[in-house]
Amino acid sequence: MKKIQIYFLLSIFFISNINYALSVEPDVFVQSVVNRASMILSKDISKQQKIDELKLVAKETVFIEKVGSYSLGSFRKNLTNEQKIKYLSLFEQYFLKSFSSRLSEWTNPHIDVNLKKIINKNYTMVGSVLRGTNERPEVKIDWRIYTKNPENPLIVDVVIEGLSLARTQKEEFSSILNSNDGDISALFRTLEAFSKN
Repeated sequence: MKKIQIYFLLSIFFISNINYALSVEPDVFVQSVVNRASMILSKDISKQQKIDELKLVAKETVFIEKVGSYSLGSFRKNLTNEQKIKYLSLFEQYFLKSFSSRLSEWTNPHIDVNLKKIINKNYTMVGSVLRGTNERPEVKIDWRIYTKNPENPLIVDVVIEGLSLARTQKEEFSSILNSNDGDISALFRTLEAFSKN
């Protein structure tokens, strides 16, 4: 009985301090992230409080700079250093609001990690399933994890039923830029407007 209690306490400690572990397996990392998010969403607190807590989780577990760089695509090559800095700042605000607002709408999200596929030394895909309920069907969710630093794995993409959120975002940004002759200020205005609303 004491051994079971010790193992339980150790597992809680590990999940709570995942960033301090010497090496974290990508599938364990993803399960800990979804567990943290699920705990926040099940709390009896306001939607804004949930959003604020989910933003903290995202800051710790998502490689936001890399996601932002990917989302800009080839357009980033034409930016000055000053524009790059401004873009990444605006993108972080945009991403955190978008991520936390969407996730805060979920109720009772139970996600089970069931697959790990190493792509190369830098990336691993982790498969999971959002359990179905009477209100929603089962949903397949894949996570692309950046594993160059095994002590600090980070999320760089989420693929829901085959739809890459990073790729979708890249296409949206590309559409805005192409319709404005590649003028980055048009994208800046879009990101600023979204973050302020």
